[in-house]
Amino acid sequence: MSAAGLTLALSKGRIFEETLPLLRAAGIEVLEDPETSRKLILPTNRDGVQVVLVRASDVPTYVQYGGADLGVAGRDVLHEQALAEGGSHGLYQPLDLKIARCRMSVATRADFDYAAAVKQGSRIRVATKYTEIARQHFADKGVHVDLIKLYGSMELAPLTGLADAIVDLVSTGGTLRANKLVEVEQIMDISSRLVVNQAALKLKRDLLRPLIDAFASAIA
Repeated sequence: MSAAGLTLALSKGRIFEETLPLLRAAGIEVLEDPETSRKLILPTNRDGVQVVLVRASDVPTYVQYGGADLGVAGRDVLHEQALAEGGSHGLYQPLDLKIARCRMSVATRADFDYAAAVKQGSRIRVATKYTEIARQHFADKGVHVDLIKLYGSMELAPLTGLADAIVDLVSTGGTLRANKLVEVEQIMDISSRLVVNQAALKLKRDLLRPLIDAFASAIA
């Protein structure tokens, strides 16, 4: 946790872009563009408030262990890490920011009989980055899964025979359709949450509270 001021952890891309209007509502402007700047710590127009750029999957870790006071993380990342750590990661989550919305779904080749494949007690191969969420989802259905962890180009797995199905984030579904895959089951709706370090919540309450309130007003 930074000694003075506030450090906000964000990931590049959609979450960063959709957080900017919320920051503006709190009177905070990020002074450099992460797509053109080589810096990993970006200044803002507010003395003592800075933004650190980290991988989306690292945001909860930075906040939990004090590398940042607060951050914005997707429900997918938070839920996956909470399951991996036994159900909780000790982060305060005051707000669903309702940004970076999508869904987590199961998808297969169009010619794959998913309903027959997931009958009680059956076994299928599933490729995903979200192994904990996938494991829980199929366990709840009584289906045994062989999980294959991938980090990108998930759609290739069913097309090459590597897996029967994938569990991945879906926004418009355009990538699935382009690769002749179909969404066969939705697991959960995804949006991004504000996460706050527990110690910072106590020690920096006067700095954090106005920011949290401004975010809440902006999304209301």
